[in-house]
Amino acid sequence: MTQIPAQKFTAELADLFLAAGDDFISKSVPELELTYEGIVGDHHAGLTRKSGGREPWYKRGTDMRNERQVSLLSVEEVAIIAERLDVDHFDAGRIGANMLISGLPQFSQIPSRTQFFFPSGAVLRIDGYNAPCKIAGAALQADYDGRDDIELGFVKAAAELRGLVAWVERPGLVRKGDEIKVRVWPQQLYQPAKA
Repeated sequence: MTQIPAQKFTAELADLFLAAGDDFISKSVPELELTYEGIVGDHHAGLTRKSGGREPWYKRGTDMRNERQVSLLSVEEVAIIAERLDVDHFDAGRIGANMLISGLPQFSQIPSRTQFFFPSGAVLRIDGYNAPCKIAGAALQADYDGRDDIELGFVKAAAELRGLVAWVERPGLVRKGDEIKVRVWPQQLYQPAKA
């Protein structure tokens, strides 16, 4: 079985966003306070959340652990999505970003369990990939008059580039411009032998 050893990287926290309203659309802010419940004042904060379409194994609306407290995107991948959509750039807050990270190649492929360490002592634990949806595409389309193709086009353009979701492992303050120390745990591909 092939095993990849633990890896360490550094990255930069390029921008921060808070979804302080009744939906996921977020606005740029200079800092965020992280607690065990997530980002203070954010739409996705909470120790638990209600299950939805991503969890068909539960009846919709079932209380479950909130592993989606923080939405992270990559500066580099957002640029690729914009290019695929044929727009100059877009506001990552329109698709619900909380953190925009720079300097981590293949960002959306970062595996589960990876930890992001911030100077304050705050730590995020990556849950996994955040698949694109047409709801985020519709929010983005609202910024582009006459571009009725973006709502559904976003799903295709953002495939494998939509970023990650995470939960707060250790509370603290994070600030725009922070250096992030990234620890990727050892990995091996799980492929049980066929009987």
